[in-house]
Amino acid sequence: MTPIRNVVTYSFAAIALLCACVPARKYEELNARYKAMQENETSALSKAQQADAAMKDQQVSMEDISRRKDMLERDTLTLGTSLRHMTTQYDKINALNNELLDKYNLLVAGGNNENRKLLTDLEANRLKLQNKEDSLGVLAVSLKDREAKLADLQAELEKKDQAMKALKDRVSQALTSFEGKGLTVTQKDGQIYVSLDNKLLFPSGSTTVDSKGREALSNLAKAIENEKDLNIMVEGHTDTDKVLGGGAYKDNWDLSVLRATSVVRILQESSKVDPKRITAAGKGEYEPADPNDKAKNRRIEIVLAPDLKGLYELVKEH
Repeated sequence: MTPIRNVVTYSFAAIALLCACVPARKYEELNARYKAMQENETSALSKAQQADAAMKDQQVSMEDISRRKDMLERDTLTLGTSLRHMTTQYDKINALNNELLDKYNLLVAGGNNENRKLLTDLEANRLKLQNKEDSLGVLAVSLKDREAKLADLQAELEKKDQAMKALKDRVSQALTSFEGKGLTVTQKDGQIYVSLDNKLLFPSGSTTVDSKGREALSNLAKAIENEKDLNIMVEGHTDTDKVLGGGAYKDNWDLSVLRATSVVRILQESSKVDPKRITAAGKGEYEPADPNDKAKNRRIEIVLAPDLKGLYELVKEH
């Protein structure tokens, strides 16, 4: 039993005793006091219960605070350990950084000469590159100029090639009646070759052109006499048979030259061909048309070639 309940009990007992002895007014006073005491008791009991509940709440709060404190201590201990570990690592990193910085400063200080050399080499290479670029620019201009001149040269070559094709057609037409009778007209390497067998031009062992040969040569001369840019080479060819001694000719060289000269004279006599454009040459036996056919080797070849002086000038300018 609590002290408060003991006090109340004793009070009730005292009041009972007094009631038997005191008058009614006193009883009422005591009764009023009694009720007041009951109310106080009830109030005190309520406050006690509230205090008890508050105490229990305080205990719960204290336990939670104690639990939190323990957790905080553990966390603090863990953080402290981590901090000390990180501090140690930081000190090591800081020391390593200082060491690297010192090495870098030494490297920079010691590498200045090398850096200057590298910069000098770099500048020299830059100048070389600039010179090459300048040279390349000049070369590009020169190349463009050369391409233009090459285009002119190709156009001129094409023009001459077309002119030679037209000339071949004209020569072939002029000599149509003789083709297949020891005369052929071909075009090769930009030149026209008129080949005449000796049987069409010369009697055996002679350097005098007969009438049939003169007609063929006269027709040819008329077909080419107006060609101002044409060079004419008359070549005499023989077979390998040796010239008999004591005759009019020393050897095949002599015979081939004399026959070529005879053809040249007829070309000049039959047309207005400029003699400066005609050349007589003796090839002897050394350029056979067919090594196995002596008759084909005995021939006159008239080579009609375009005057390339203008083209040579274009080429020289390159």
